[in-house]
Amino acid sequence: MAVTVYTTPTCSHCTAAKRFLKEHAVPFRELDVTRNPAAAKELVRRSGQMGVPVIDVNGKIIVGFDRTKLVQSLGIRG
Repeated sequence: MAVTVYTTPTCSHCTAAKRFLKEHAVPFRELDVTRNPAAAKELVRRSGQMGVPVIDVNGKIIVGFDRTKLVQSLGIRG
């Protein structure tokens, strides 16, 4: 399973999303869009959003920390 989380350092929802993934032992790649301009462009292109977090689960884009969508997409119990 491939999970990527687009974040910024000051985003509390990003922190909550990463905590949720760690609590459920879901490996993920974090891309800080403030330090990675290419990731910022990719974020907008793939999600149509400029805000974070945006979570890519196997190509499915989830905008924001949506626990229900994450549970469903990851096949875990929330």
